[in-house]
Amino acid sequence: MDRSTQPRDAARRLWHPLTVAALACLTLAGCFATPAKKVTVYQNESFESDETFSRLFDASPAAACEAARRALLGQGYLMSKVTVDAISATKSFQPEGDVHVQIVFNVVCVPEGKAAKVATAYVNAIQDRYALKKTSNSASLGVSALGSVSIPLSSNDDSLVKVASETIPAGQFYDRFFTLMQRNLDEQVKED
Repeated sequence: MDRSTQPRDAARRLWHPLTVAALACLTLAGCFATPAKKVTVYQNESFESDETFSRLFDASPAAACEAARRALLGQGYLMSKVTVDAISATKSFQPEGDVHVQIVFNVVCVPEGKAAKVATAYVNAIQDRYALKKTSNSASLGVSALGSVSIPLSSNDDSLVKVASETIPAGQFYDRFFTLMQRNLDEQVKED
């Protein structure tokens, strides 16, 4: 065989019709692939003066936050931070066997006016969703006295992994909370 024909034969084998067809398909697939969708959640922020996350109460900030604390305690929330003007509480749920949901509820009470006899309560609740993730660990044990014998050792561990987190946007959820807060404030006034 002539040495001058060897490079041409190698090139012909490289550019086989199936190879060319596969490269053409990959090129076309790259051209028609949809780009990753850009997530711009900040565009939905209207910053309007609606009262979904705040409510004005005819009470001092300390009294408003005390009413909020009692409302959360009455619903089974566990207090994680309590000050005169701020509260943070959590409650856990398990809607399915391998799903865990936790709500973190935050309340901040701010005085309104010079006399500070009126307060605005700002609230938000964050829902974190966790899923059970199984991880397998394996190791091998070599015993030199018996030769090259390996015994596989394996174990499965389950752990909760956060898969989602969002601020609860539902106005009715907060309306129910504010209604309970007002009821608690009314009861405090009766006691005084």
